[in-house]
Amino acid sequence: MKLMLVGTRVVAVATAGVLLAGCGGSGSKDKGGPDPKPSGSAKQGGPATDGEKAGASKKPDPKQSTLPGALPSAYDFTPNPERVPKNAAQARKLTRNAALGENDWTAGMVRHAPYESGGSWPVLPDSCVWTRSPLPSGILDSFTRRLDIPAQGGKGRVQGAVTVTVHQTEAGADREIKDTVQESFRCPEQELGGGQRLSGLMSLQFDQKDVRNADASLFEAGKYSGPESGGVQDYVWSKSRIGPVTTAVSVKGAKGYTNTDLLRIAAEGGAKVLYRVELELK
Repeated sequence: MKLMLVGTRVVAVATAGVLLAGCGGSGSKDKGGPDPKPSGSAKQGGPATDGEKAGASKKPDPKQSTLPGALPSAYDFTPNPERVPKNAAQARKLTRNAALGENDWTAGMVRHAPYESGGSWPVLPDSCVWTRSPLPSGILDSFTRRLDIPAQGGKGRVQGAVTVTVHQTEAGADREIKDTVQESFRCPEQELGGGQRLSGLMSLQFDQKDVRNADASLFEAGKYSGPESGGVQDYVWSKSRIGPVTTAVSVKGAKGYTNTDLLRIAAEGGAKVLYRVELELK
């Protein structure tokens, strides 16, 4: 595992990330207000400038375990070239089919207000205050849905969000993953707008051998505070890539929810959206 962290929380964040890296996806398929932590900075989405094609290195041969329901030892899904979006209209169809709705993620979720947004791109300038811009060159579409677990039984409201982004190339999608990891180092304290704030952010990107449900994955954790948050809460976020498509899932905590609760919610959402991306690309 490639750790991209410093400080005493390294082990805790890395351990939590393992739970997200290996959940769901093709390996586990049973045949029977503001955005989430935004997708990345302005330079993300464009093709790699070093001439290297993302994913060009040979993948390890998958070796299926004989244990029932076990994940494969390596991710081995190749998108059907005929199903990969070639234009914005095809990309919009994929992002909307793959993004999770209130009946798709976890029981009891309801639509946040606003519920959907698309056609723009989050930018993290040196001020560490997120803004939005038109989609940069190299990105065909980016679409977000926001879902909440309502406050009930003495617990606060959990806010979840899922974003699906389609790049023109795998290299562009891979560049988004790599750039995103660096943002928590550049801006460990971030303003989302509307009085929402992230702090103490720490990120890691997994070695491919540790990822069982995508071509690449990263994990981020920190603290969240904002209107009606009930104080400072835990925050978890993951991003993954399958071919030229990236998915991002964020979960903002609330009173009565442990970090383990948030990890379970994020892992479930992350696995389901990756599976839906595979269905769109197979």
